[in-house]
Amino acid sequence: MTPAQQKYQGLQQKHELKRPILKNCLRAFWVGGLICTIGQAVTYFYIYFFNFTEQTAGNPTVATMVFFSMLLTGFGVYDHLGQYAGAGSAVPVTGFGNAVISAAIEHRTEGFVLGVGGNMFKLAGSVILFGVFSAFVVALIKTILIQWGVL
Repeated sequence: MTPAQQKYQGLQQKHELKRPILKNCLRAFWVGGLICTIGQAVTYFYIYFFNFTEQTAGNPTVATMVFFSMLLTGFGVYDHLGQYAGAGSAVPVTGFGNAVISAAIEHRTEGFVLGVGGNMFKLAGSVILFGVFSAFVVALIKTILIQWGVL
């Protein structure tokens, strides 16, 4: 690096704000844990009141949690939660609901077809694509292992 670049690097490092990494990790941990606890309570709700089994309660639980996050995003609550917790609110399945509805809200002025419909899955589309592809690869590996008698 040239002396001017080194001087600029030193100046930039001097004025750079230090990020509170530990505090951010703790926030993400407890908010993500709270979201998962709520999801577990929803699972028990479906098991207790609707006679689902533990294996069959997963699908309605995921749908309910995504619906909750979409509702909270629509009211502007989930955005504040995301600013506070970071990955703690983005990593659970509720982050997927937030990504879908945020894009829909952002593009609603362009109309329902070209605005909402055309842009709703821009961010979430890659999540769906890689999720389906990953599921295919795992199922293929499992099938091969079963055919070989390993599993």
